[in-house]
Amino acid sequence: MKNYYLSYVSLLLLVIYADCQRLQSVSDDDLLQLIKEKDKLIVMFTKPNCDVCNKFDTHLESLQDDFKKHLSAVTVKTENSHLARLYSPTKEPALVFFRHGVPLLFGGEPDENEIYSYFEKNQSPAVKELSDKIFEHITQAATGATTGDWFVMFYGASCVECQRLHAVWEGVGATLRGRVNVARIDANLAGATTAKRFHVTKLPAFLFFRHGKVYRYELPKNDIKSFVIFAQDWYKNSKGDPVPLLASPFDELVDWCVAFIKESIGYGLHVLTEHPWIWQIGVAGFGLVAVTALIALFKARKTKPAKENKKEKKSK
Repeated sequence: MKNYYLSYVSLLLLVIYADCQRLQSVSDDDLLQLIKEKDKLIVMFTKPNCDVCNKFDTHLESLQDDFKKHLSAVTVKTENSHLARLYSPTKEPALVFFRHGVPLLFGGEPDENEIYSYFEKNQSPAVKELSDKIFEHITQAATGATTGDWFVMFYGASCVECQRLHAVWEGVGATLRGRVNVARIDANLAGATTAKRFHVTKLPAFLFFRHGKVYRYELPKNDIKSFVIFAQDWYKNSKGDPVPLLASPFDELVDWCVAFIKESIGYGLHVLTEHPWIWQIGVAGFGLVAVTALIALFKARKTKPAKENKKEKKSK
């Protein structure tokens, strides 16, 4: 009987231990709150009947104590989350590390050593934020001087696809850390002049700067692996254009004048199209002015000879 109770207690302890090792499952509302509250949060986006998800789940259960002890990170999971698409274009399975709210997508295989090493090395954001004021000074894009190669994402606050690639781009920065500088710039606000300089009209846009040349990423896939391969070697297969020099104040003034004239002409044509009576009044007014001028000119020519005749009679 004693051995029976010992076996029962041991089994109960094992069940309790196994239950403690399981990842905490949270809802979308709870997850959003955790992202706001926790400095470091590791989230596994999973779905039912997914073998790869189960592999990640098993590894994270083994690693969660190490994450808490060495990285001060809490580890949770969420199933069939509506938020998965915000951080991973391919959705589940997706492993995301939030550092003060900044998401980093893990792009490797379900391997314990790889997962831990990746997160341990990237406890701070890898992507730099640029603006018009510091772009050329930081990147030295036109000279290709001492700061190395740069891979820059042009994004916009209202661009949904840009927001979905935020975690992916952090993954690119983490993977290329120490080899290629990875940055992003707001093409509509703080980086509007830089976007204009490089003729960026569609967002998101990805430009790779190397040795005074700019290469445009135009591959169909927007995943970590494709971006990394492009920056490491594939850029050689695309056309490299010389980096345009910074515009002088005079160039900016000319561009502003041209844009203003185009806008004014466009607005004028729009008004005339919408209100044709303005055009009619304008033509009538011009015609009236022209007729008045012709009459005045005719009278002036008619009066001039009469004055000359009076002078001739006086002289006689």
